[in-house]
Amino acid sequence: MGPRYLVAAALTALALLVTAPAVGQQGTLTAKQSEALAAYERALADFKSVLAERRRQIEAKQPLPNLPGQALYLARVAVISTYKDLTDALPARIGKPNKFEIPPAYFDAAIEPLIDEYAALFEIMEAPPANAQNSATPFKDVVDLAVAIARAKGLAPPHAQAAGRISVGLFFAETNGKQNVRNGRSNTYMGSFQTGPSEDRNGRRKWEAIKGEIAAIDPELSARDDKEEARARGTDHRFNHWTNVRDGLMNAHADVFREIPAIVKTLPDPIDQMKLFELIQIVPTPTRSALKSGDLLNYRVSSPTVMKHLRNNSIFAFGQADRARTSASFREILAAMWLFNRKFERAMAKYAEIKGR
Repeated sequence: MGPRYLVAAALTALALLVTAPAVGQQGTLTAKQSEALAAYERALADFKSVLAERRRQIEAKQPLPNLPGQALYLARVAVISTYKDLTDALPARIGKPNKFEIPPAYFDAAIEPLIDEYAALFEIMEAPPANAQNSATPFKDVVDLAVAIARAKGLAPPHAQAAGRISVGLFFAETNGKQNVRNGRSNTYMGSFQTGPSEDRNGRRKWEAIKGEIAAIDPELSARDDKEEARARGTDHRFNHWTNVRDGLMNAHADVFREIPAIVKTLPDPIDQMKLFELIQIVPTPTRSALKSGDLLNYRVSSPTVMKHLRNNSIFAFGQADRARTSASFREILAAMWLFNRKFERAMAKYAEIKGR
């Protein structure tokens, strides 16, 4: 039995699972509860529809729309948002835990197959281009580059290793640990660390400035870098795993590595450390300001633009209560990044595996 038949069967089963309880509850619901239930059922139907449409297009080898993942992403956000509104109005709808570790108040475990299909479609849409230059050791590359950069920035070995661990987290946060991918929601950000052309150029300039120090610290890594530079010559450096990771780290994170000793004191949980560096990717200016403030966790952002960027990256994105927020402290932001937890747990396991070797 092929994957498409399994997906079709799952969708049929889901239709029964979702609609059956709703019919039985209609007579006892308040107007607000009925409205919340109807909104969730509409969002769920829309999500199924856009998943099925994109699957048909891919299997028929039809041209996909520009940014083919955006409609899927928005439909998934709507499902989670309306389910949270439903459970706020009707707490009895909060169900069992799910394999994605999404808080049950935000997600009905019965629709797990839809999220599996969502991920499968993105994997197809974001497949690397034919000329992408993969690495045989993509995770080790991330650690090695981050550690070398951190040492060049003056960090002692234990804190340089923390930079390596954090950077594996960034790799998972940006691409689920897949190298050289494209982006179904953007025509700008590409590669293992999802950089734009200007970020890539800036990272390359910064790397050139410390390349001599890197060569003194780690001659073997410097020699590998020379080989990858030669390999990537004349191509988009973002689709060479090594150069994209290197330039992405240099562009956004290398200078912040200097703050790791203070960061680990304030945020002893390694996953919180990863979240903070992911915020450097998402909202760099306020995150740097928070670090300089001397009171990181209580530093508050209230810019509508910053809040929009957070929501566009699945932070305060789900449900009317979260979306109504006009400000948040970094303590609240880190707590709201629960959708990243599973990715960072995988990153921790991968880092432990690399160090175990």
